[in-house]
Amino acid sequence: MPLRSGKWYIEYTHPTQAHMYGVQRYIYSGQTKYQRIEIMETEFFGRCLILDGNIQSAQFDEYIYHEALIHPAMVMHPSPREILVVGGGEGAALREILKYSSVEKLLMVDIDSEVVEACKLYLPEWSQGAFDNPKVELRFMDARKYLEENDDKWDIIFFDLTEPLDDSPSYLLFTKEFYQLVAKRVKDGGSIALQAGSLNPFLLECHSAIFNTLKPVFNNVNSYGTFIPSYDSNWGFIYASQDINALTITPSAVDRRLKEREIHDLRFYDGLTHQHIFTLTKNIRTLRAAERRIIEDNNPLFIY
Repeated sequence: MPLRSGKWYIEYTHPTQAHMYGVQRYIYSGQTKYQRIEIMETEFFGRCLILDGNIQSAQFDEYIYHEALIHPAMVMHPSPREILVVGGGEGAALREILKYSSVEKLLMVDIDSEVVEACKLYLPEWSQGAFDNPKVELRFMDARKYLEENDDKWDIIFFDLTEPLDDSPSYLLFTKEFYQLVAKRVKDGGSIALQAGSLNPFLLECHSAIFNTLKPVFNNVNSYGTFIPSYDSNWGFIYASQDINALTITPSAVDRRLKEREIHDLRFYDGLTHQHIFTLTKNIRTLRAAERRIIEDNNPLFIY
């Protein structure tokens, strides 16, 4: 049936392809120093956060994205205590990390305080009080500058960032030079995990280039992904570690660790899900292998 208000939000994923959402009402719109923020209410996905025209998370399915980003790395680490989140403005990544009682220190570095404040005000269900947890520290600054100026090492570093467009605030956080710096800030036995673009075969350039950029830096680099309804796409993530290969972790080992750590409230991730999301189809593996591009500081990735 037609949308009564007649208002539609169109997100272009390519000059010749887009998906659209029926908008019930616009909640917030603003321009920060770094990006445009929009928060809207939709019937299909509930409240949605959109940055620079691209949906970042939706009330209906943000748990899929955030559980996929956070829990594989947390489960595979033997005892995650000190965690760094780069980006993560909604606070949902913090929410998921704080489910692990072993966590002692949790630092979030985000360049845009206005996005965080908007999410606190209009999307509190995402963070569920995580910003006020005494284990959490927030720093509003460029994450690359932070890592260059601080030699602290971390059990896990998560990157919850917008895609690496050449003119975006995050593109220098996806380069070979940056990942070489990151590797120096990961403890022995540690890892990183990041969102890494669409797994649509026609739009795989971004994911493949990030994968290639990480391969020379980490011994083990694993692509994984899952379908996220509000993105209308299979979405890619990458796990990287010097010591751990995600493909060697069995479903029973995942379930055992979740039980031991008393993680009982996950809606998406468990042992079978782990096996499923790390098993990419042949066409995606073939297309990824055909891409040779490595992202560098002076050679940014141009995607639509």
